[in-house]
This record gives sequence, structure tokens and C-alpha cells, in this order.
Amino acid sequence: MKALVIAQLTFREGLRKKLVLGVVLLSLVFAALYVWGFHLFVQDWRAMEAHRQAQGATTILPYEVFASAMVLLGLWTVNFLAGVMTIFAAVGTIASEIEQGTLHAIVPKPIRRWEIVLGKWLGYAGMLAMYIGVMVAIVTTTAHFIGDYQPPNILQAYGLILLVALMLLSLTMLGSTLFSTVANGVIVFMLYGMAITGGLVEQIGTALDNDVLVRIGVIVSILVPSDSMWRLASYLVQPRIAVNFLGPNPFGTTVPPSSLAVWYSVGYMVVLLLLAMARFQRRDL
Repeated sequence: MKALVIAQLTFREGLRKKLVLGVVLLSLVFAALYVWGFHLFVQDWRAMEAHRQAQGATTILPYEVFASAMVLLGLWTVNFLAGVMTIFAAVGTIASEIEQGTLHAIVPKPIRRWEIVLGKWLGYAGMLAMYIGVMVAIVTTTAHFIGDYQPPNILQAYGLILLVALMLLSLTMLGSTLFSTVANGVIVFMLYGMAITGGLVEQIGTALDNDVLVRIGVIVSILVPSDSMWRLASYLVQPRIAVNFLGPNPFGTTVPPSSLAVWYSVGYMVVLLLLAMARFQRRDL
């Protein structure tokens, strides 16, 4: 299948981009700081527990509540970095090559236009799957070996974080067939920010028992469901005692999206990809 050849070339090209290399370097800095921060957290916890036991006091909350909060913070950062890398890696995947005339040498060959779009999508999807897998592994192994804590449902969380990135990838590629590179980057990044803000508004509405704010968050999650999938991932990787203690917060939720929301997000990703294929099929080069 010719799309697989395009996917392989896109994967290699993506790894060579300076932006992707920049995100990888920042991710390595984050990983080092995260390991150090988790180590300091464990030290402080043990010192606090020793002091409390010396005074004959009992532990207020289990260790896993605070350890899960550290894991939640790490995975939120991974989710955010993956989203940013997705948008800016694929922002000009079609538009910039049309502007530079690169596609003029490819399109006349015996390859369909939809195969070009699908191949590029698969190439970036493979790169994102590898990146997110490595980053999630860093967070969980840090929690396991340094914090002696194993978060639950980590594979499901990995799949949901990857789904967030793939939705953004489909959205970015559709935008690349409609707008210029700069306009596409601005629009998609603003939509991504709107989704994060909508999720925060929904959590505030839940905490205040305000139906209007909750509805606003739900509407935003329908338009761009990226943050709702992160909320579900955050719910799954926390023990119930941590969910109840932390309550609605900027990084998690007490009311997770349903399985219907997951299927909606998968359909959202596929439909946007199909629209990108159809649009590029009719676009003048």
C-alpha cells in the first residue's frame, strides 16, 4: 500500500524536524526534573511520617493519595506536551508543501491523493505513539522505583492520551488542507486551548454545583473532545480515595466521561481524517 511508504517517509521527516527535536529535549528536561521532584517528595514524606510517629500522631491520609497526585501531574504534562508536539509537527503537513511546491513532484505519480493524507497521518501517529509510550513509561517507572507506587489502569490511560493526540492530529491535518500553515497553527492551538479551558470551567461548575458552567464545559467537549478524554484518563489512574480527596480540580475530575464519549472521540478522529482526505482530493495545487 502506497500510504505505508508515505507513512515511513513522514515518520523519518518528523524525527528530523527541529521543532520535534526541541520538544524531545524539553521532555528530557521535564523527565529529569520529575524524577528529582518525586525523589524530594518521597524524602519529605518519610521525614514527615517519622516526625509524626515520634509525636505519637496518626497519618492523616494514605501515602497513595499524594503519590497519585504526583503521577497525575506527570501524566498531565505528558498529555500537554504531546498535544503541542502534534499540532506544531503536523501544522504544515499539506499547506506548507503546497506553498513550497513539493507536492507537485508527488501528485502526478501513480498515487492517490487520499493515500498521501493517510500516509502522513499514519507516519505522525506512529511517532506520537512512540513518544507518548516513552513518556508514560518514564512517569510510571519513576513512581514505581522511586515512590514505590504503581498507578492503576496505566495502559488505558496511555490509550486515552494517545487518542487525544490523534484527534488533534486529524484536526490539524484537516486544517492544513483548508488554511495556510500559520493560520492553521493559530486556529488549532486556540481550539486546543479552548478545550482545556472548557474542561476547567466544567470542573468549576461541578465544584460549585452550577449547571450553566457544566453545560458550557460539555458543549466545548463536544466541539473539541480532547480534554474530556484526558479527564477520563486522569480518573482511571487514580485510586478512588484520591479522587474523593482531590475532588474536581484543574488536572482531574470526579465525574468521568462515559464510554459513549470515548466512541464519540474515536468517530471524531476518523471523520476529521476522512474530511481531510476528501478536501485534499479537490484542492487546487
